[in-house]
Amino acid sequence: MTLRVAVVGSGPAGSSAAETLVKAGIETYLFERKLDNAKPCGGAIPLCMVSEFDLPAEIIDRRVRNMKMISPSNVEVDIHIQKQDEYIGMCRREVLDGFLRDRAASLGANLINGTVYKLDIPTNDRDPYTLHYSDHSEGEIQGTAKTLKVDLVIGADGANSRIAKAIDAGDYNYAIAFQERIRLPEHLMAYYEDLAEMYVGDDVSPDFYAWVFPKHDHVAVGTGTMKPNQARIKQLQAGIRARAAKRLEGGEIIKVEAHPIPEHPRPRRVRGRVALVGDAAGTVTKSSGEGIYFAAKSARMCAETIVETSNNGATIPTEADLKLYLKRWDKKYGMTYKVLDILQRVFYRSDATREAFVEMCADMDVQKLTFDSYLYKTVVPANPLVQMKITAKTIGSLLRGNALAP
Repeated sequence: MTLRVAVVGSGPAGSSAAETLVKAGIETYLFERKLDNAKPCGGAIPLCMVSEFDLPAEIIDRRVRNMKMISPSNVEVDIHIQKQDEYIGMCRREVLDGFLRDRAASLGANLINGTVYKLDIPTNDRDPYTLHYSDHSEGEIQGTAKTLKVDLVIGADGANSRIAKAIDAGDYNYAIAFQERIRLPEHLMAYYEDLAEMYVGDDVSPDFYAWVFPKHDHVAVGTGTMKPNQARIKQLQAGIRARAAKRLEGGEIIKVEAHPIPEHPRPRRVRGRVALVGDAAGTVTKSSGEGIYFAAKSARMCAETIVETSNNGATIPTEADLKLYLKRWDKKYGMTYKVLDILQRVFYRSDATREAFVEMCADMDVQKLTFDSYLYKTVVPANPLVQMKITAKTIGSLLRGNALAP
């Protein structure tokens, strides 16, 4: 037999899973509803993703080596990446996603331009899953109704995942990201040559941050907030526009985007022979809101587990086999998620704590630890004296800002 796997969704998660599977000789079907889809997203990727996922230089719009953290009272702290060969990559999602999808297809994944709307679940662990989908390959919005039978399904279809609903994976809290792409006059765009900005404050987000990230020929200006505050999202976007007004003067809005972002993992990420990855599983981090690398990494780890437990597609993995991916994922990144959750709870709860957070970012040891952790996705073990210094600095900043008051 040859194992048949359907991957639903072809963002960084789905395409990374499909590439891994097809390289192992597994019959792989990659579904994408909208081939020109561009998810609203800051588009920042860590340096390790460039090498790990073999990304070519031309899909990186900007190599950011400088950041400004801007507090509620507009105190600006400059943060610099010290090593010459290190940077944060800024991408347009339509470019990044298109490259990863096309690469998976060129390696042999069967790319289907279709909307999966129903999943029939077998009553035993041998019979196939049946996907019902609308095929849009002829360019019709309605599409042609078709079905596909497979042995395994990977749900990489985002925060509103239909695959997650089909397997009753449970709900999760989510944030909303709202972003405007703004084309600036040339002299203003030059300011953002290798610089990104992050703004904090109740006026731009009561529980997250706002950003100005440079792209190829424009800047992405956006904010995010949790579900209870979503009715205020346009007011919060007006807040970031006001805070960054001088730097955006004369800019032209070329696109407006909004999208849900999961805030914690779904209760069930594997059920039967169906596994969820990326936003469908809830792999976005707290505090930083980063999702691209973790989406792609979760999907690759899931696919690698399928390759391993199926003996390169010779047998059908079980639910227990698929859950091995979750054990490995939680062991590798569980602590990272816990730490970032704590940081968000501590530093994003009031303007006083945000002032303390920005002040703390001025410390060189904090900057180095932060960038090392971000760029390489490892919890870098600082020397004990440095860790003590950072802890003291954190407490001192919180005390000075009266941020420890209940």
